[in-house]
Amino acid sequence: MVAGGAGAVLSACSGSAGRPSSSAVRTRTTVPGMAFAGVPTTGRTAGSLPFPHLAAGTDTLPQIEHIVVVMMENHSYDNILGMSGRGDGFRLNNGVPTATNPDGHGNLVHAFPMPTPCQPKSHPSNSWSATHASYAGGRMDGFVTSASGPVSMGYFTSADLPFTVGLAQVFPVADRYFCSVMAQTYPNRRYLLAGTSLGLTIDTLPTVLPPNGTIFDTLNRYGIAWRNYYTNLPTAGVFLPLLKQAPIASRLAPIASFYADAAAGRLPAFCIVDPDYNKQSEEDPQDVQYGDQFLGRVVNAVMDGPGWSKTLLLWTYDESGGYYDHVPPPAAVPPDDVAPQLLPIDPPGKFDRYGLRVPSGVVSPYARKNYVSHVTYDHTSVLKLVETKWNLPALTARDANAANLLDMVDLEAPPAFLVPPKLPSAANPVPLSGCLTTGPGVIPPPGAVTPA
Repeated sequence: MVAGGAGAVLSACSGSAGRPSSSAVRTRTTVPGMAFAGVPTTGRTAGSLPFPHLAAGTDTLPQIEHIVVVMMENHSYDNILGMSGRGDGFRLNNGVPTATNPDGHGNLVHAFPMPTPCQPKSHPSNSWSATHASYAGGRMDGFVTSASGPVSMGYFTSADLPFTVGLAQVFPVADRYFCSVMAQTYPNRRYLLAGTSLGLTIDTLPTVLPPNGTIFDTLNRYGIAWRNYYTNLPTAGVFLPLLKQAPIASRLAPIASFYADAAAGRLPAFCIVDPDYNKQSEEDPQDVQYGDQFLGRVVNAVMDGPGWSKTLLLWTYDESGGYYDHVPPPAAVPPDDVAPQLLPIDPPGKFDRYGLRVPSGVVSPYARKNYVSHVTYDHTSVLKLVETKWNLPALTARDANAANLLDMVDLEAPPAFLVPPKLPSAANPVPLSGCLTTGPGVIPPPGAVTPA
């Protein structure tokens, strides 16, 4: 998340917040229909309910009392999990990825392990133009010749991200979870909150609010407790005027409150947990091991807390950051009639296709063991999950027709992870933290480029 507007965001977030109480009605353990199968619905519109025969605000998933969302930054599925052995990752030949992209000069750049856990500054590129060039009409062979350059073919392994990869090898992952739009961080985080970027394709902070509000507004309307725990910037700030609204600002809380609330069993019904975007989010040029450490602390805080038995945590990344992925994003339901606000250099397009795949998974006592979900998800699937649980009206056509993530859990069988599993220790960034000064190393490394 870029730091533009940070002063306004931080000033709006000062002060402590009182804890709201939930008035959601718990009346059913199961509801007939496809909404519990995790698959997308079709033909629904903004404002429609997942279960029209039930009152809005009805809790249809009482087994889950806490939904926690952790969204990191700027990495594709192949870049983080391509070598994990989980889901649709790299194709291998003798243990080496076969993926290549032409460099435009008669050579091929092969997928390569990043020399250090640090990244170049401002490369690869997550712009609308670069991402569409990388997508290349579905061929997925334009990464190196786009503004992303050769670093786009780099990937990380469990040696760099022991907790993240280990988490994906124990709990279910989704290998068809795409970011919501082929664009930068703020547009994608807007989809997480509102099911639309309102035309935004770059990291700016316009003041127009979505006509149907955000998920925070909906939760407030139905008396459902929520928090946005943040370190230096809250995700709520992607709609900057929200931070000056008391019903929203009062529910922003510092990251220390998350750890305290998790330990005390006081987590709200829904929360977003934000890292330090200058150090822990994994955006370039950061050392990704700080992000591994952050994710490990958050997940362990949830698993160790008294609320674990009734919690579902989703971890994901806001967008691919320009890193290579081999799966072409499919067509998507346009959220609304708002057209993309494109720059003169941008190729034409609409909001009718997902962005690239991002690493994602569910952590819950109800999570399915040894499971990989192949259901198509995007960030509006988080909205659909919340809407399914409390039978809330959809914000846009995109979230109305999204899958709801429940494919990755089994709410009928005894919880498979009621006793939290032992996960690998998170990375210790200190030994290699010098790469933040010395740089990411030689990219592409020797041997990664061969004649076509």
